[in-house]
Amino acid sequence: MSESLKLHKDQPERDLGTRYESTYHQGSLSSVSRQSYTAYVSSHGHKALETKKKQKKLTAVSKKEKRSYLAVDKEDEVIGYVVPVFRSSHLATRDLMETQEEVKEEGVGYVVMRNLFPKETDFKMKTVKKTRETSMRESAERLTLSKKLHEKQEFQKKMNPDSLTHPPEFMVKPRGQTVFEGKSVTLHCTVAGWPKPRIAWYKNNVVIDAKGHPEKYFTESQYNMHSLEIKNCSFSDTAEYRISALNVKGESSAFAPIIVKRFKEEEEVSDRPHGFSLEYGVTFNTTIIDKFDVSFGREGETMSLGCTVIVYPTVKRYQPEIVWYRDGVVLSPSKWVHMHWSGERATLTLVHLNKEDEGLYTLRVNTKSGFDSHSAYVFVRDADVEQDGVPVAPLDVRCHDANKDYVVVTWKQPAVEGSSPITGYVIDRLEVGTHHWTQCNDTPVKYARFPVTGLIEGRTYTFRVRALNNAGVSRPSRASDPVVAMDPSDRARLRAGPSAPWTGMIKFTEEDPTVGVIPGQPTDLAVTEATKSYVVLSWKPPVQRGHEGVMYYIEKCMVGTDSWQRVNTGMPVKSPRFALFDLAEGKSYNFRVRSCNSAGVGEPSEETGATTVGDRLDLPPTPGPVVPIKNTATSVVVCWGASKEVKNLVGYYIEVSVGNSGVWLPCNNKPVKGSRFKSLYLEIKIQIFLKIDTKYVTRFVCHGLNAEDKCVFRVKAVNAAGYSGSSAESEPCVVQACIGVSGCVLPPTGVTLLESVRDYMVLGWQAPAKTGGADIRGYYLDYRKVKDGVTSKWHELNIQAVTGTSYKVTDLKENEFYQFQVRAFNQAGISEASAPTGSLECKEWTVALPGPPHGLSVQEVRKDSLVLLWEPPTFDGRSPVTGYYVDFKEETGKWRCVQERSTKHTYMKISGLQEGVSYRLRVHAKNLAGVGVPSKPTESILAETRPGTNEIVVDVDDDGVISLIFECSDLKEDSQFVWSKNYKAFTDSSRLTIQTAGGKSRAIFNDPSLDDLGIYSCVVTNTDGVSASYTLTEEALKRLLDISHDHQFPIIPFASEMAIELQEKGRVRFWAEVAKFTSNCQVEYVFNDNIVQQGQKYTMNFNKTTGIIEMFMDSLEVNDEGTFTFNLVDGKAKGRTSLVLIGDEFAELQKKSEFERAEWVRRQGPHFVEYLGFEVTPECDVYLKCKVGNIKPATEIIWFKDGIEIEEDDEDAKKIAKADEVLTFDIGKLVIKSEKAERKKKPASEESPSKPKISKKDAGVYEVKLKDERGKDQTLLNLTDAANSSTELKVMSTEHGIILYSFVVHYFEDLRVGWLHKESKISHSDRVQCGVTGEQLWLKINEPTEKDKGKYALDVFDGKAGVKRVLDLSGQVWEEAFEEFKRLKAAAIAERNRARVVGGLPDVVTIQEGKSLNLTGNVWGDPVPEVSWMKNEKPLVSDEHYSLKFEAGKFASITIAAVTNADSGKYALVVKNKYGTEASEFTVSVYKPEDEAEKK
Repeated sequence: MSESLKLHKDQPERDLGTRYESTYHQGSLSSVSRQSYTAYVSSHGHKALETKKKQKKLTAVSKKEKRSYLAVDKEDEVIGYVVPVFRSSHLATRDLMETQEEVKEEGVGYVVMRNLFPKETDFKMKTVKKTRETSMRESAERLTLSKKLHEKQEFQKKMNPDSLTHPPEFMVKPRGQTVFEGKSVTLHCTVAGWPKPRIAWYKNNVVIDAKGHPEKYFTESQYNMHSLEIKNCSFSDTAEYRISALNVKGESSAFAPIIVKRFKEEEEVSDRPHGFSLEYGVTFNTTIIDKFDVSFGREGETMSLGCTVIVYPTVKRYQPEIVWYRDGVVLSPSKWVHMHWSGERATLTLVHLNKEDEGLYTLRVNTKSGFDSHSAYVFVRDADVEQDGVPVAPLDVRCHDANKDYVVVTWKQPAVEGSSPITGYVIDRLEVGTHHWTQCNDTPVKYARFPVTGLIEGRTYTFRVRALNNAGVSRPSRASDPVVAMDPSDRARLRAGPSAPWTGMIKFTEEDPTVGVIPGQPTDLAVTEATKSYVVLSWKPPVQRGHEGVMYYIEKCMVGTDSWQRVNTGMPVKSPRFALFDLAEGKSYNFRVRSCNSAGVGEPSEETGATTVGDRLDLPPTPGPVVPIKNTATSVVVCWGASKEVKNLVGYYIEVSVGNSGVWLPCNNKPVKGSRFKSLYLEIKIQIFLKIDTKYVTRFVCHGLNAEDKCVFRVKAVNAAGYSGSSAESEPCVVQACIGVSGCVLPPTGVTLLESVRDYMVLGWQAPAKTGGADIRGYYLDYRKVKDGVTSKWHELNIQAVTGTSYKVTDLKENEFYQFQVRAFNQAGISEASAPTGSLECKEWTVALPGPPHGLSVQEVRKDSLVLLWEPPTFDGRSPVTGYYVDFKEETGKWRCVQERSTKHTYMKISGLQEGVSYRLRVHAKNLAGVGVPSKPTESILAETRPGTNEIVVDVDDDGVISLIFECSDLKEDSQFVWSKNYKAFTDSSRLTIQTAGGKSRAIFNDPSLDDLGIYSCVVTNTDGVSASYTLTEEALKRLLDISHDHQFPIIPFASEMAIELQEKGRVRFWAEVAKFTSNCQVEYVFNDNIVQQGQKYTMNFNKTTGIIEMFMDSLEVNDEGTFTFNLVDGKAKGRTSLVLIGDEFAELQKKSEFERAEWVRRQGPHFVEYLGFEVTPECDVYLKCKVGNIKPATEIIWFKDGIEIEEDDEDAKKIAKADEVLTFDIGKLVIKSEKAERKKKPASEESPSKPKISKKDAGVYEVKLKDERGKDQTLLNLTDAANSSTELKVMSTEHGIILYSFVVHYFEDLRVGWLHKESKISHSDRVQCGVTGEQLWLKINEPTEKDKGKYALDVFDGKAGVKRVLDLSGQVWEEAFEEFKRLKAAAIAERNRARVVGGLPDVVTIQEGKSLNLTGNVWGDPVPEVSWMKNEKPLVSDEHYSLKFEAGKFASITIAAVTNADSGKYALVVKNKYGTEASEFTVSVYKPEDEAEKK
């Protein structure tokens, strides 16, 4: 080895001395020779070389010396071989040619020499004489070369590891640059130092993680040259960048600023500026029209994409460069991709589509002035599967790490697994030139990566993959690109292309024979892949291996044993890669490799560490939350949280399900890694929804959806190990065009200075009147300085959005002037800036009055009212704010104050508006010093009630829960119900629970009490001002609590309580009627706390149609005395009704029952329908009359008088008659005393014959009997005792006194009636009166007193007999009668004397504006009533405008001087005294003369 090193050291001397050798030879120098040359020059210098050059002699190379003929790259990787040639003079060459004949073994050098210099050819040498000019030129070249060598020597001193260490030093520093937005920029620098410095890049002193953000940054370090590439620059990339170099000797930094500029073209940001072309003298403007849109294809189809390109101006023989990209990668023409440029239209044709063709296609038009581009996504759907349930084909099959007999095949999993999960993949290979596919693996593999062995060196192969599941095998994927099985060094040499051209000069050296040399040990043995299916080993070939090919044996040993087993005993492998199969899963192995050739097998390599057979790559974690965002009518932007800590991520698949179908379809058939956010506002929205940094959020636009479909999305991640679990399903998203563009959001208005101090100012503004259909999410403010009327550039004030309508601007300079502007943003975008404020000076306010209120907003706009809200002024003045005044005006009117007294609230409901009129409002604040300046007025507000407007409804549910309900029919997808109390956000959530479902929101009172009194309002966001309110008063709360109690403890209402009814046969019916019940209502029948059932004694029925409950008993017995009850249960509602039958009531009912039963038995034979009675006709004829029923011709009818039957031949028999079952007995004619007197005055001749007159002889007991074989019946009438027919005395009270009365069956003039009080006869007087009305005998006591107590008696005498009826008017009878008399008397007095308006006021008054109105109402009441006037339910006070008078206790008048529109409303005259209150209402309507003229 020492001789070999000596040879290497001497080599540079020969190289330096033979400068005339071929460039081919110089290019083939080994790296070892170059390093030796550098070391020699560094240690000896140029002079030493010159000295040794003169002493140099040609010597043969020793056979024992071994040279390295490996060609290595910059990482010392073997890329080929160096062919050694001989170097010498032409004479030495001839000698070597002669001696070479004796060599038995032919070397490479001999082959080259023999082919170039045949033995028969004579070698001739030509001598050329140099001129002086040539010699001078060569001398100058030698000086120049010497200088370069010296500079190189100095540089090598710094880079030489043997030199002294030194700190980092920037040889070339990065330079600052200015770029346009959308461009990429690269910073370069060169750093020297030893040891080699460590490099770090910083942005604004924050380290840049290029590996964590490969889509944004790319760093590279080669030969001490370092670079940082920033891709697709945005405005936020404007910063100061720093590179830091650090080693053990110190640290050094260099800085470079990057400025990203933005261009505006018609209010749109452009990242493609065009510049002037010096070559052609014009600026080329590019326009792309007829652009291709998002396209959809299916596997196997052909698709064309095209755009028309217009380049202006047109220059002869100049064409732009047309470049096509797919996912940012330049496309080249192939059998799958065809490109065409006609001079006007660029077309890209995709032949036989496959899923690999899916992606974002970009057409880029490059001109001398810049470029323009257009992009759109192409989606490729799977072809129909041949068998249901099988998976679709895998995609993107590629080959890696190809060797002589080995290649690694990778692919991507498909989007659709079929009816069951994919269980594995099958890999097929095809040798190019054949037509037969061969399966590479016997057992399906689960990893999307497989090492294929057993290839034949030099042959070309393509590969395809098929997926398997329980249903079958998928179609094969598209075949991979062809790959040649060959040594990587040969492949690198082929890629390098031809060497330098032949120069005619060759040098030769002697080469040792290598036959019989056993190869050395392989190096760098490592396990590159390990799965439970296979393990892949890789190593580097041995340095000592000879010129013949080297092959390898692989050996394995299970950990814990010393038994090495050769894996490939049959055939050694040629490639330095090998895949081991059939290993025991979970076991640990060691591996080693031996090299071999024809000379034998070499020593084994170093062992690998213990390797456990199993999957090293885990499945990716489940992606984070999914948020869909509306985009267009057929697309949705889907954002999701990226899978964290995932290795070798391939991408994501997005799936969609429409409605509640449960069928999931892929949105993309090629895995996507998503993209970052280009919109600041979309980024802000995602941060709000997901509550995570957007650097962990990816997005993808899902196209091809149907408008108005309600879609749900989910995402799964993919790597080589397989699929992750699906993410949680997103919220449903309706496929609709997004709310609007940024132009739909109007800018804020009324930017006002609210407070100013030495170093800060407080600004306020009005929210935009038009929000584009989405709620305002926040505001951004800009400012600029103003000096001597000159304004600076606008600068941003706040990075985080301001949610309110005021902002405190800090860090200002005192006495300097500033201008401000505000922008609003929402989901639709950002608005234009508001109008700039005037120049505002930053100085401390010293005024005493308060500043203006701000943040005015309007809610609950109706046709006659609205609610105004505002925020207190930021500056209070010298004392706190004590109240507010609200002004309003019509569009062209004057400002008028709404209220007379200030309000302490920051809200006010303004009533009395005119429908269809527009109003503006403003607010003043006041303190002890006075009233401050007004706020900025609101925008014009139209007083109208929009169609579909709902109010808040109070509800008490079946459980007694009290709640407020508000419904909105104009609800958007992102709308929310926002509840507040007294127009302030809820601070105590324990009082109220909010529940929202669909378009209805419910505010539930958890524990209703007096603490809940107030105004409850609800605003629906993302709508055009939908809002309402409800005022909960103490009276309303009490009423709701009562209803709640009834609902909590519900009682089934009865329309009729339990009652009793006697039916035919004496049957008893107990019944009740239920007013409200359901079909589940059940009835329990109870008697004396015992449940009775249907049976012989009881019959029950509950008719749920009518709600009538019945229980029947055929008869009442003695043991049936007690309480009967119906118990009802209907859910949790209960009802109970009872009837008590005891004592006299039961006895009476039982008697009636028995009577009814007897009556029924009686009616089975002949019977009396109407019993015997008397009737007096208008002619004063008296008849005894009765009605019979159920009689037959054989039925006997017998009349009796005083117990004696009236025979047919009796005189009274003639008075008996029968007609239509009515029996009559004509007694005679009744004559009154006045008629008797008149008859006496008439002469006898004038008297006409008449019936016999009734007399006392007709008195008696009359009886009628019916009888036949079915039974008998009788009736009796006593006409002998009229007095006994009188009823018992009863008491009745009136407003005048107490009345005692009795009834008689019939009253005639001879009947004598007398009244007694305490056994003394009562005489008729004004206070005590008696009389007869019809058959009623009465005694009236007016204004009774205590003296009127006692026993009262009524004597009735009919001439034969008499009866005495007695009533004791004392005790409880007296108290009840006397109290009722006093009550009725008081009520009558109150009714006569209560306050009332008896007339004078109209219902409606219409009056012209400006005139005076006088109205007078007539009032009555005793005592004289109190009088007040009301307007819109508010009391009026007499002042200059309203004159209120009450004269003579009868006349109440109101006078309104010079009426205005504000005087319109509802008025009322209210009168009140101790007996009652009454209000007389009327309406006043004020009109303008011009309004009336317009109507005409």
